[in-house]
Amino acid sequence: MEPRQPGNKKIADFNQLNDRIIAESSSEPMLVIKTNLDPKDPTENNPYYHNEDVKNPKAFKEYFEE
Repeated sequence: MEPRQPGNKKIADFNQLNDRIIAESSSEPMLVIKTNLDPKDPTENNPYYHNEDVKNPKAFKEYFEE
């Protein structure tokens, strides 16, 4: 008895496909929800906080503390 090979033999090998673009995953989250488990400091573990990019840290903290 031959081992079973699932899948359709007529479909091209995935690595050989060149007629489409496969987007890379985003480095930033799409949805952020604040919970009671979040840290008290909004800059801690915040994917939107980068020291060099934040021009007004006080406004940034006020925005995320609301």
